[in-house]
Amino acid sequence: GCMGLGGGWNTNSISAGDIKQTEAIIECCLDEGIRIFDHADIYTYGKAEIAFGQVLQQSPNLREQVSIQSKCGIRFEDVHGVKRYDFSPQWITHSVEEILQRLHIEQLDVLLLHRPDPLMQLEEVAQTLIALHRAGKIAHIGVSNMHAAQLAFLQSALPFPIIANQIELSLAKPGFINASIEPTHHYDGMAEYAQQQNIQIQAWGALAQGQFTKEMNNDVSMNVQHTTNMIIQLAQQYDVSREAIVLAFLTRHPVSIQPIIGTTNLARIKACAQVNRCELSAVDWYGLLESTRGNEVP
Repeated sequence: GCMGLGGGWNTNSISAGDIKQTEAIIECCLDEGIRIFDHADIYTYGKAEIAFGQVLQQSPNLREQVSIQSKCGIRFEDVHGVKRYDFSPQWITHSVEEILQRLHIEQLDVLLLHRPDPLMQLEEVAQTLIALHRAGKIAHIGVSNMHAAQLAFLQSALPFPIIANQIELSLAKPGFINASIEPTHHYDGMAEYAQQQNIQIQAWGALAQGQFTKEMNNDVSMNVQHTTNMIIQLAQQYDVSREAIVLAFLTRHPVSIQPIIGTTNLARIKACAQVNRCELSAVDWYGLLESTRGNEVP
């Protein structure tokens, strides 16, 4: 995840240090076998894409080594109105053009619609995406934060498949997983629909903001304390980092969840990459689920 690139959520100009940091992160990720880089047009107000694009411009050979996805559809408060979602043809098209320009690329590997727009006009959105695809501006389409019915609705108007849905999902927020156990959650049926339609589930917030991997203090709940202690034990058992155990809870699911990590810390990126050599047993997976739920499964 590239949310932390570009010097932060401020109006400061991008510095040489920001570019150097971005280059170091890309190199570290490639060394660890991480090839997908997740952007959004709003990340650090566009500076994340600019910083990444400058590194690509300096080293053009990097482009063929990475897969780049970005998101559009969220508009912050501006002179025209309050914060809002915008799936209008004009805004989607404008956003894609701006993304490509900032990244210095001709085609985006995946375009994700960032959050559902209640005012979406299905046919207009579909025709816009089809036009961008035919023009070679986007190779694939995905979404973010949608449930199964919204996915099926959009897919009904598209001639090509929606290949990904990026949702908030972690050991701390396992609603997507709980929906398969107790059908009372926002993501009811999503796991099954994703497997049936071959849609990749991408998990943003996958590390749960570090609550299970940083030093505990007295302010955390007993639930978090218990889960953290279990993660420490499992990390020793599987001989991997705590970050790897937190991510392995997601990757163990048969839907093949793709965690999105947002850290800019090189050591933490390497710690996360250890998930590739860790597959939790069913017993350990259910143990973590019970711990984070605070109660046993029904």
